[in-house]
Amino acid sequence: KDVQKEREPHVYLSKEEVKEKIQSYNSSVTDKLKMTLNANGIYTGFIKVQMELCRPITVQSSQSQGRCAPSNQETAFYLPDGCVNTLHISSTNTVREVIEALLKKFFVADNPAKFALYKRCHKEDQVYTCKLSDREHPLYLRLVAGPKTEMLSFVLREHETGEVMWEAFSIPELQNFLRILDKEENDQLQLLKNRYAAYRGKLEAALRGVLNPG
Repeated sequence: KDVQKEREPHVYLSKEEVKEKIQSYNSSVTDKLKMTLNANGIYTGFIKVQMELCRPITVQSSQSQGRCAPSNQETAFYLPDGCVNTLHISSTNTVREVIEALLKKFFVADNPAKFALYKRCHKEDQVYTCKLSDREHPLYLRLVAGPKTEMLSFVLREHETGEVMWEAFSIPELQNFLRILDKEENDQLQLLKNRYAAYRGKLEAALRGVLNPG
């Protein structure tokens, strides 16, 4: 169930409260992805982000990585369903920074403005998914919820179609989308043709049996 962004007040914890929560968090961790509190009060840790992308992403080739100018050596493809990535971040990192770091980690050339980070949580035997604002801090949410992903998990999605900033797409990206849509349309059309051809064959065989019994 998708819901609108929840207006949850950010509780500012004291350094001692943060220390206690981190100790409690680390004592419950089962995958060794613990949090670390630094002397300046900033803490670091890990979050896992599930990729739920419906549209293809554009990835830079190894030759074009690190260049500032756009390159033709880019590939657009669909990311496999259920792909989960782990990021090491700090308590100061915002949602927008997490999205940018995630895309950079996998050399995704798409504009970060095309994506949004969602949180998924269980409440009253139901699963809720809501969009996070760019200024929220995912590691703080992870700390408060605890390490169990059943209580809280993060999901990367594209913005809804009505929210898409189409001007953020490059001409090659838009052309790639059109080619993919054309291929999907042709595939579906061929499936329909094959299905009706099979029906036609069965009907013609049945008619021949009726008109020429024995």
